[in-house]
Amino acid sequence: MDTDETPTEWLRAVLSLIVLAIVAEGETYGYVVAQRLQAAGLGTVKGGTLYPVLNRLEDAELLTSSWREGVGGPGRKFFTVTPRGREHLAARTAAWRTFTERATGLLPTERSTT
Repeated sequence: MDTDETPTEWLRAVLSLIVLAIVAEGETYGYVVAQRLQAAGLGTVKGGTLYPVLNRLEDAELLTSSWREGVGGPGRKFFTVTPRGREHLAARTAAWRTFTERATGLLPTERSTT
């Protein structure tokens, strides 16, 4: 496996949390979220994957959205994190860190794999 390629199941497991974290940085729209994910080295996340995540987060009242006219282009749906979303993000981030620390503790060290 290419070391720069993130296994799909890893990304699937944490995508909602990462998307919520990106939106929590400030109001944004889907294309920018996708660009942030790619810039972070997580690969290309297509709209068919990303927008259902954003919609589920909105359905769970962790995000709100509003449509705005585009300047010289189509309108965009902007997303903003809600107070409930911030609470969820804090709790799930702590849980994710605990989980990954435990999982990492079970993996061989780099020295023991060579």
